[in-house]
Amino acid sequence: MTRIIAGAAGSLTLAVPRSGTRPTSDRVREAIFSALAARDAIEGAAVLDLYAGSGALGLEAASRGAAEVVLVERAKGAADVCRRNADAVGRALRGRPARVRVVPRAVASYLESAAGTFDLVLIDPPYELGERALAHDLALLAPLLSPDAVVVVERSSRSPEPDWPEGIVADRRRDHGETTLWWAARTQPELPSQPA
Repeated sequence: MTRIIAGAAGSLTLAVPRSGTRPTSDRVREAIFSALAARDAIEGAAVLDLYAGSGALGLEAASRGAAEVVLVERAKGAADVCRRNADAVGRALRGRPARVRVVPRAVASYLESAAGTFDLVLIDPPYELGERALAHDLALLAPLLSPDAVVVVERSSRSPEPDWPEGIVADRRRDHGETTLWWAARTQPELPSQPA
């Protein structure tokens, strides 16, 4: 069973696609969102959930005060589940709903044409996604990050560290059993040195 852990929609049960997804455990989601709350990275944020599956990560952010959430999921069945879950969370939020949009497209295709910037990006690709494909996604994502953006990548503990592109720098690694969370941030451009 997958549920919203905390916030305005806390304890709401979410539907899960019948196959093809690997939902993030409640324990790992709690670790992610406790750390994000400590960084004050959720309230009012524009959130991007890539490889959304059931939408649990992005919808957890919506429950906890994100202003806007985009769920990107290519598989039709999973995208339909995302829509149902987004509707349920929207009803639970009542007077202060986040804007939640489900995009039924491949991640790279979405990132190539996306506009605007994101403050928080949650990436939980299938463990079998190759490192080269993940690196390509991260390179496409870099220009879409706001100056103080936080990026969280969930991978198998047996996977190597992602190949971070120019514009994104690893912040820390946290292991949770078979799951590793890679935390990253946008690198700030260096200011030109001033003449003396």
